[in-house]
Amino acid sequence: MKTDRQDTGRRGEAIARQHLLDLGYEIEAVNYRYRRVELDIVAREGDCLVFVEVKTRRGLAYGHPSGAVSAAKEARISRAAKAYMYETGHDWEVRFDIISILLHQDGSHTLEHLRDAFFPGLF
Repeated sequence: MKTDRQDTGRRGEAIARQHLLDLGYEIEAVNYRYRRVELDIVAREGDCLVFVEVKTRRGLAYGHPSGAVSAAKEARISRAAKAYMYETGHDWEVRFDIISILLHQDGSHTLEHLRDAFFPGLF
């Protein structure tokens, strides 16, 4: 059974994927799982591998969507990114982005793409 929260997340990820495709990114993977961590989108922009965390909300009652990416979440994402790179043999430049999406009641949305949103250091 799909929950409202899952539906919101799936809708946001679809919007984010289309946004990246519109910018010319190539999507390599979606919902890549490493242990208990999921990488929402793995994309390529030229020679740069981009790990994209997507946060979607239906309002600001719980704060801006990008605020949901804590330092602990960043560390988990970087570990999963390292596993992805090892598994697929990627050894070029990487970047960590956050795409925040607010879904409005009228069916529209607002998207904010934060490039280089965080840098986990050497992992």
